[in-house]
Parts: sequence; structure tokens; C-alpha cells
Amino acid sequence: MDLGGFRSPEYLALNPQGKMPLLVSGDMAIPESDTICRYLLTQYADSGPSFQPDHYKSNLVARIHDMYMTTIQGCLYKAAPPFGIYGSRKEAQAEFIRQISVVADIVNDDDGRYLLGDEVSYADAALFPTMVFAAYLFPKFVSGYIEDQILPKRLKGWYYGLIETDDVFRKVHDEILGGLQSWEEKDRWGTIHQAGARDMNASTLFDKIISGDIPANVVYQDTTVLAFTDINPAAPAHILVIPKDRDGLSSLRNGTPDHESLLGHMLVVAGKLASDKDLGFEDGGRLVINDGPDGGQEVPHLHMHVLGGRKLEWPPG
Repeated sequence: MDLGGFRSPEYLALNPQGKMPLLVSGDMAIPESDTICRYLLTQYADSGPSFQPDHYKSNLVARIHDMYMTTIQGCLYKAAPPFGIYGSRKEAQAEFIRQISVVADIVNDDDGRYLLGDEVSYADAALFPTMVFAAYLFPKFVSGYIEDQILPKRLKGWYYGLIETDDVFRKVHDEILGGLQSWEEKDRWGTIHQAGARDMNASTLFDKIISGDIPANVVYQDTTVLAFTDINPAAPAHILVIPKDRDGLSSLRNGTPDHESLLGHMLVVAGKLASDKDLGFEDGGRLVINDGPDGGQEVPHLHMHVLGGRKLEWPPG
């Protein structure tokens, strides 16, 4: 059936989301993988394996997969965020790995060829394709990649075991891998942040401040940023705000859509600091980002100067 593409009026009439997959059976159009699978399991309950539709672990794994893994797996191949609720690729990938561990804990006590023993389940069918993506793509993003740190022992044995022993799963694996390799040939990851585009610049004194090797008067920190007083203040109040993980931001010009969440957070922190009279600020302040030699940048690690405590002149030098 030729429907003219996902955004064609014909396709949208059948699936308003404009996405795949879509099953058309007679006059009935069924979108979404889970809905399609459950329809087929019901319609063909007497044919082939049952896929254990009433097994609570199978349903739980499938639910976790659909809610918390597929919604962010774009962090492995999309050019830019957001990835589900995450504005950072690293955060999304860390959560993806955590969810793999959650699934592993659910099935860890179940021995057998499949996740829940010797009979294939809906959990196997749901999780396996996503594991093809994970096994192939995580090495592109993780420096010094060690597979056991991504795939727990139980899931690693299950995944490679099915490729070796189950013709259907091997066919699924080969079809997905072929698509990924086609992307590879087109250099899809060559410009993707943290894959082909990595931070290769040397560490700076800011890294030593972050690690604590160089002391600093820290006035604020969270999991993402660190703020401390400038040792050569240009105003009564002068705070530097830096990302704890430079993540390629040796200068502002290196910013990408992957950095939007971080840069936005840094601005919010800078605003809060400029409202803190205990730090010497009064009625507002000035935010300065020096970028490159022409901008007077001295340390190749993005940093925001928050200045205040007196009326500042304009234009700056």
C-alpha cells in the first residue's frame, strides 16, 4: 500500500502521529508497536508461541522498555536533543544504562535461553531490538568502552545467545544491524556530539579547581556547575560560573544544541548569584563571557563572569 510518506494526508488519516509502525488489516488501522503486538497475540493465540502474555515479569520488562528506554534511545543516534525529558545526551545515556540494569535485576534469577526461562516472552520481543542499538552504538560514545559495564552478565548472555541459537532473533539482529551500518557508511555519527565530535583539548586550571587540587572560594555548586570568586576581581562582587564537565565547551563558539540545557542552567545560576547581597551584589549585575583571543578569554574552559556591587559603566572596554 502506497500512502505517500509519514506526513501525507493518506497516512495521517490512518495514524495521526505520523510515525511508524502501522498495521492495516482490512478496514482497521492499528498504530504503535505495543498495540500491534498485543492485537496479533490475541488474534493468533493458537498459533506459534504464546509469548507468555500473562507473565507479570514479561509485562513489566516490556512496560519499562517502552516507557523509559525507547523514549530516550535517540540519544544514541539523533543529531541533537531533546531525548525524552533530557536536554543532555550524557544524562539520557546514563539513564538508559540505568534502565538496562533495572531490567537485568528483574530477570536475573531466571535461567534459560530466553529472559524468563525456556519459552520466549513478550519481554524478549520488546527488548531485543533495542539491545541491538545499545550493543552497536554505545562504543561510539563511551571512551574506553567495556561492554560488561553496559550489558550486565545476564542480559549479555541472553543477547548473544539468541543471536547464536534463534533464527528469528538473528534475522531481526541482522536487519537492524544492516540499517545501522548503512548509517555508518553515510558518517551519521561523524558530527554527533560525544561520538565523532569529542573534546580533545587539554585540561585547564579549572579542572584542578573542580577536583579540589587547587583551592578556591566556592560560593555555589551542584551536580552540573561550580561557582567561585575571581582571584582578580574587576568589581566588588565578581563570581565565575563554570561547567564541571567542560564537554567540548572550551569556548562559547563550540556550543551545540547538546549544550542548550547546560547553558540555560548556567544562566539561571548566574541570575541567582547576582541576587545574593551576601556575595556583595546590590541592584543587579553584569554577565560577561569572554570568547577567544579577541574576546579576552584566558582559560579554554567556558566560564561566565558575574560582576556587580557597584554601578557598571557602558560600553565595556
